[in-house]
Amino acid sequence: MTSLATYPLDPTAGPVELTRQLCNIHSVSGDERTIADAVEMMLRDHAPHLSVTRDGDTVIARTELGRERRVAIAGHLDTVPINENLPVRDTVDPETGEAMIWGRGTVDMKAGVAVQLVLAAELTEPGVDLTWIWYDHEEVSADLSGLGRAMRNHPALFEADFAILGEPSNGTIEGGCNGTLRARVTMWGKRAHSARSWMGVNAIHRAGMLLEKLAAFEPERIVVDGLEYREGLNAVGIEGGVAGNVIPDHCSFTVNYRFAPSRSIDEAAAVVREFFADADEVEIVDQAPGARPGLDAPLAQRFVEAVGTVPTAKLGWTDVSRFSALGIPAVNFGPGNPLLAHADDERVPIAQIESGTESLRSWLNGVK
Repeated sequence: MTSLATYPLDPTAGPVELTRQLCNIHSVSGDERTIADAVEMMLRDHAPHLSVTRDGDTVIARTELGRERRVAIAGHLDTVPINENLPVRDTVDPETGEAMIWGRGTVDMKAGVAVQLVLAAELTEPGVDLTWIWYDHEEVSADLSGLGRAMRNHPALFEADFAILGEPSNGTIEGGCNGTLRARVTMWGKRAHSARSWMGVNAIHRAGMLLEKLAAFEPERIVVDGLEYREGLNAVGIEGGVAGNVIPDHCSFTVNYRFAPSRSIDEAAAVVREFFADADEVEIVDQAPGARPGLDAPLAQRFVEAVGTVPTAKLGWTDVSRFSALGIPAVNFGPGNPLLAHADDERVPIAQIESGTESLRSWLNGVK
């Protein structure tokens, strides 16, 4: 797809203008080549102090200053599909009067990427060594993740003492993340002509009792390392039926379990299997572990002090989980309200882009 952006990307224009430039590059998952090329070109033109590695449509840029500690800072380049919400435009929030940038990707998460790119080009002598990562395929199945692929292909490039993911967090720090699991729950029956339904067993009707139980489910709130995570178990898809005159012999529905990071994947799967113990089959089809808050790490504590807000729990799943799996404490920090991620009226406050840039700049210059 032809980009709407003006090339090259210009970090000297500042993070607000760079947000506009990045958002106007169409980069729906699977179509990140143009934006990855633009990011790589910007780094080679404006950040000669960084060593740049390209892995598919993931770009990794590192300082090699010999600092005692290293911080990884990452953001994804892709968005969910566009729905008549590009190009971006400037607007004002009708309730707060805040100046905003409206359009696909402003929240999730090109404003965060803009902050990172500006600082990557600017900070030639930070207090810690830095690894900047911009990656593809975040908004799709976890097995397609560019971050996961790059970690497998270049493990040495991902060694770090602390990581920050630029996911939208309203300009505050969100610690860790919930885990996520999808399962297919199946009930079987027996086909028959619907005029003689007593000769069959209706699988859809049998599934109804499980769906009623699911509708009555009350999710837990679990405190992990001082942050409260809310769990959830919900049906997200259903299939069944043969024809308009046939009693169905099969009904399956897919559930998504969002679980607190205190549970392992195996423990989460056990919860789902126990809940649907009356089902004929329960198949786990996709899963990703959560991440504990990581706020007890010294670098994390200093970052919390620099941002100056009270951390909260990240209720969705994010790639902090991948860093946590490597033993690297990680947090989410970026501009934009996560409740507006993927929304058609996605919009980010300009003030959050500016304040987030300043907080991160100040911390990276001062931290040792």
